[in-house]
Amino acid sequence: MIFYKYLLIFFVILNSANAQVRLGIDVLEESNFAELKGKRIGLLTNHASRNSEGLSTAEVFLSQSEFELKCLYVPEHGFYTTVPAGEHVENEKLFGVPVLSLYGKNRRPTKEYLDKCDIVVIDIQDIGVRSYTYISTVYNVIDACSQYKKPVIILDRPNPLSGISVDGNVVEGDRKSFVAKIPVPYIHSMTIGEIAMMINEEKWLGMGRECDLTIIKMKNWNRSMSWQETGLDWYPTSPHVPTIGAVNGLATIGILGELGIISIGIGTTSPFQYLGSPSFNPEKFTKFILNEFPEAKKYSDGFSLNGMRFAQARYQPFYGMYKGKACNGFYLIKENENNENFLPYTCGLKIIYSLTQNNPEIFDSVKEKSINMFWKVTGTGKIWNNIKNKNKLMKESRNGVLEFLDKRDKYLLYP
Repeated sequence: MIFYKYLLIFFVILNSANAQVRLGIDVLEESNFAELKGKRIGLLTNHASRNSEGLSTAEVFLSQSEFELKCLYVPEHGFYTTVPAGEHVENEKLFGVPVLSLYGKNRRPTKEYLDKCDIVVIDIQDIGVRSYTYISTVYNVIDACSQYKKPVIILDRPNPLSGISVDGNVVEGDRKSFVAKIPVPYIHSMTIGEIAMMINEEKWLGMGRECDLTIIKMKNWNRSMSWQETGLDWYPTSPHVPTIGAVNGLATIGILGELGIISIGIGTTSPFQYLGSPSFNPEKFTKFILNEFPEAKKYSDGFSLNGMRFAQARYQPFYGMYKGKACNGFYLIKENENNENFLPYTCGLKIIYSLTQNNPEIFDSVKEKSINMFWKVTGTGKIWNNIKNKNKLMKESRNGVLEFLDKRDKYLLYP
């Protein structure tokens, strides 16, 4: 009898492990929208935010009669996620519903539009990188709702970088900006629901306010999962993040791209997955990496570092930096599914340091505007100031992480 009991437990665990992740929107649908019945709803979402069957959350909300969808809010890149980074998104009307930009004239919902809603629902697919502005928009929505006494419901989604690796310095108090809105590491490994809880309960909102916040949790997601293990499709969250490979690449070399000194694959079919230039010497660079960082692993065509594989490659951008020119360099791909060893921010800083030693001339052309943006995305001036000092650079890259981990524990919703 005991044997059969444990056999049953084994099959339950096995089936759970193989079950597709059920997103917050799926769980809400399964409840027949119990939390929203009879209410007027404002929805922060975009085209990439879909249920596990591939229907956009906006489409799901529009197709039922349990509540009234009064407006859509959209973050940077617009509803269809096609507006280039940094460009204002305009208000429009889609599906007969007003679409209100939170990346244009207004960066937070106005009282006028919040007054038309009883509840604001947030369903947005983040990428797990602090400088990606979706977190900042979520912050602004929660803050506005706390000010104007509107409850918020967040439909939770996976962090595509997993929920394991925490990597990168915490934002310094005087370095907060729209790409570094809250004091968390560059790679925080929290879901959008978890990080919203932290924002709310750590009193990070304006005037120390607190929002009436509800998180609708996922089912069958655990922190060690890669995106591929979720069983979900990836939909582009912005023009240069069309794939999960681009997510991993942005987490690694996105900060380097702010300096504008070397190609990071923008203008190719694999943005954030190439690194190089027409004059770049990948063999020399590989040799330096292997000598400088004992943890690096050698391959016949390159190396791996902190869980990111750099395979020697040649590519030609269709637009942007080095348009139409053959570039020598590397193709970047996450080495394996072991998320504990994936430290993209650390890897990216090591790449930048190695460039200062191998290609110091490219730093002569860095513009002050680019340096200021680099300071913003890293959340500190200490990274740039120590970019040529490996030991100090690595030390500064870990500032505040232990304190953050202590705070983070109580907000984690998943095993």
